[in-house]
Amino acid sequence: MALDPQLLDILACPDTHHAPLTHDAEAQTLTCTECGRIFEIRDDIPVLLLDEARTPSAKEA
Repeated sequence: MALDPQLLDILACPDTHHAPLTHDAEAQTLTCTECGRIFEIRDDIPVLLLDEARTPSAKEA
């Protein structure tokens, strides 16, 4: 099951800048457009916890 497009429209980075997120359906991730943090989607649920976010590697950047 894919994420609801309406949900994707309202999701934002949980950091203080609350920037929009871009969705990568293949990788099952959401990426912040400002800080670059990568948030996983597990079992169709976005995990928007700063402690669990990844920072992009040089290859991903």
